[in-house]
Amino acid sequence: MELIYHTPLSAEAQIEHGLTEPQPLAMADRVRFSELDILHHVNNKAYLSWFETLRVAYFNRFFAPFFDGMPAPRNVVRNANIHYVKEMVLDEDYITTARVVSFRRTSYIMEQQIWSGDLRATMTGVMVLRTPDGQSGYPLPAPLRPSRIERDGAVAEGCA
Repeated sequence: MELIYHTPLSAEAQIEHGLTEPQPLAMADRVRFSELDILHHVNNKAYLSWFETLRVAYFNRFFAPFFDGMPAPRNVVRNANIHYVKEMVLDEDYITTARVVSFRRTSYIMEQQIWSGDLRATMTGVMVLRTPDGQSGYPLPAPLRPSRIERDGAVAEGCA
């Protein structure tokens, strides 16, 4: 199966290209020359950009519709833990994934991975929703919560 770039990949395509388990959102791309460092492998900041690109796509696809008719929240990275597993080089195809593993009233934890035949990097980030002015927490809409459980297998923690 040919790898299609910048388009959500089916579960079958994800498995065929090396992922051990399909994720709710996965998209492919290829390493560009501008993403290399002096040692000719992917610079650490490129991984951050890849994670961010998919994280925004995930939010727009799976969160934003639940805020229709409401003020859009600020979606803020509170912190992130990145594990670089194996280097990557020019012209490698890769797949970036995203899924929510748990959520609270105004925050959620997102797990992301980068695959290129095998696992290359992981990131776990705590995401916080803020009001449009950034002054306080913005609760996840009630209908969004069961959708994260069903689609991602997320766990609700301390949600009342």
